[in-house]
Amino acid sequence: MYPDKLFWNLDLYTIFLGVGFFAAVVLFRILADRAKLPAKVQNLCLGAGVASMVGGYLFAVLFQGIYNAAATGIFSISGETGATFYGGLIGGVVTFLAVYLIVGRWTIPGKGEAGKQLSQVLNLGVCSVVIAHAFGRIGCLFAGCCHGAITSAWYGVWNAHLGAKTVPTQLFEALFLFALCTFLCIMALHAKKCLNLSLYLILYGIWRFGIEFFRADERGKTLIPWLTPSQFIAVVFVVFGIVLFVWTLRRKPKNEDWE
Repeated sequence: MYPDKLFWNLDLYTIFLGVGFFAAVVLFRILADRAKLPAKVQNLCLGAGVASMVGGYLFAVLFQGIYNAAATGIFSISGETGATFYGGLIGGVVTFLAVYLIVGRWTIPGKGEAGKQLSQVLNLGVCSVVIAHAFGRIGCLFAGCCHGAITSAWYGVWNAHLGAKTVPTQLFEALFLFALCTFLCIMALHAKKCLNLSLYLILYGIWRFGIEFFRADERGKTLIPWLTPSQFIAVVFVVFGIVLFVWTLRRKPKNEDWE
């Protein structure tokens, strides 16, 4: 953990967020070139991606405010509110789709061409989301947020906010996300069907459900009392991911197969 400012009023959390965004853009460009995605579509995705960063951040703070209200009974948005990944993901996706579809309708030649490319864009874009999330979790480790429960185990990391060692769930999740990103990149390059979105929802949902048991993160109750809000959303992710995966496979032509 190292939350102190380094230079230009920047800390490691902010730096790793920037590294994550840069890595996401570079990775998308590489995959898009390999997939022969048209240049105009790539440029549209870059603009929509920047917009999604803004929308994602606003939703992340909003969701954190809702989480805080569930735990304390007081809803407040301020510089100390914080942010949550689920809110950022949902807000970022909604913003990206809105910008991509609306702007793409006027900037991409061909009737409905932007919409036709959407499955491939999402298939590649998921890889970028995952690698950005991975670097973001390393930033969380340095900031001391999103930590696990207090522990005396050898793998514990000192948390100055609590004055104790905590389970480094941020580091564990970063390692998982890097591995997941590698797997999804392979799928993006070698699978003819766009399965990455469904695979991401299923695999990350399962991971997030499990890692929550080590976080001791109380953020209020859900419709299912023994599930945390993050676990409840993880279950929704898994269910939706399975439905999407089966639906995508059922649409696969009989003569189509993976390379």
